[in-house]
Amino acid sequence: MENFPGESASRPNLTNCTAPPASSLQAVQLTDEMAVMVVVLSLLTFLTALINAAVIIAICTTKKLHLPANYLICSLAVTDFLVALLVMPISILYMSMKRWSLGQVVCELWLSLDMTCCTCSILHLCVIALDRYWAITKAIEYACKRSARRAAFMVGMVWVISVFISMPPLFWRQRPSSGIFQQCIIEHDHLGYTLYSTFGAFYIPMIIILILYYRIYNAAKTLYQKRGSSRHLSSRSMGSQNSVIDHYRVSHTFCVSDLANSDLALATDKLNATIRIPSFEKDMDGQDEKNQICTLRERKAARILGLILGAFILCWLPFFLKELLVGLQMIEPSPLISDLLTWLGYINSLINPLLYTSFNDDFKLAFKKLLKRKEHA
Repeated sequence: MENFPGESASRPNLTNCTAPPASSLQAVQLTDEMAVMVVVLSLLTFLTALINAAVIIAICTTKKLHLPANYLICSLAVTDFLVALLVMPISILYMSMKRWSLGQVVCELWLSLDMTCCTCSILHLCVIALDRYWAITKAIEYACKRSARRAAFMVGMVWVISVFISMPPLFWRQRPSSGIFQQCIIEHDHLGYTLYSTFGAFYIPMIIILILYYRIYNAAKTLYQKRGSSRHLSSRSMGSQNSVIDHYRVSHTFCVSDLANSDLALATDKLNATIRIPSFEKDMDGQDEKNQICTLRERKAARILGLILGAFILCWLPFFLKELLVGLQMIEPSPLISDLLTWLGYINSLINPLLYTSFNDDFKLAFKKLLKRKEHA
């Protein structure tokens, strides 16, 4: 998110960005270090666009992936694809040229897209966590409510909130009456907006995500304990529908590895199908083996949750911490540090599709089919 409100000392205000002498508009000579930087950042941009495009195509062309939870992942991929297509290339150009040469209109459009898309990407992670929380804590009830329309509503709300967070500077940003921009930044003299934007775009979503995944994991562990005790149930428990539902809810729905999958409702479908079984004596024969499998899956899911949270926090916390401290006039980072932290946040758009799809067997099969189609073509 390039130059979020709050960066003051390292770059001038838009109001002071006037046209330099014509000689300074000549092409900037790239040093070896700058050339390496451009190549590396261009490669990251290309990979981000390619991987997110693959996720979008896989979901659109694979009928098995046409599920409400996957629609949220598809929307996240679209958002991250827009970051790679509209934000990252211009940032590379800006960094290599060391000045802004695309004009005022493009500057304001780029800043708005940067803030909106990056904020929207972060809020998508929050919505996906919320969807998974409802799916694992209210499996049967939420399965009835989980629909494409509900997913579309959640996506719409994410974009609306993102726009409300990123658009306000357009209304007070001062514009020079003449001249050409040298620097494209957002004015940083509004501490209230700095707090509003940083907390709305990151700190509040981060707290929500941490709480939701903590509760998801605790709920799964609790249900695992119930699953362990359910081994002692006998066929006499069939007289109680609640006992049957709880047993299959634990043994089929809440293998924690489902947290890594895109649609926990599939497990709920298994629950509804297996409730009609007249006895689970046959199921009890392989219970010990299932316990071992589920334990291994629980550990795997814990690592996956750790990767999701770790990648998100590692990519975005340094940037937003810097923005908050700059807004409070506590630090004055150099342009190099600011650019480094900005691109660390952009990399989250590359990591997201890997984390949210690579642990799902359905996505793996879809990607293999895409590769085979490409080879045949």
